[in-house]
Amino acid sequence: MTQNNDPNLDPAGNTQHFRRFVDENPEPEEPARRPILPLVLAGVGVVLAIAVVVALVLAFS
Repeated sequence: MTQNNDPNLDPAGNTQHFRRFVDENPEPEEPARRPILPLVLAGVGVVLAIAVVVALVLAFS
């Protein structure tokens, strides 16, 4: 049987390295969400454009 004569044998070494890794490398932040306001305004604009076209068709028919 071979003996491990490593002087740096630390049974908690892996845990300490992992904790240091986690402390030095925090989780990345969530990507910023796309704002909803431009989508809502675009939808309202489309509805208004359709309403104007329908009103013009009804007025001149």
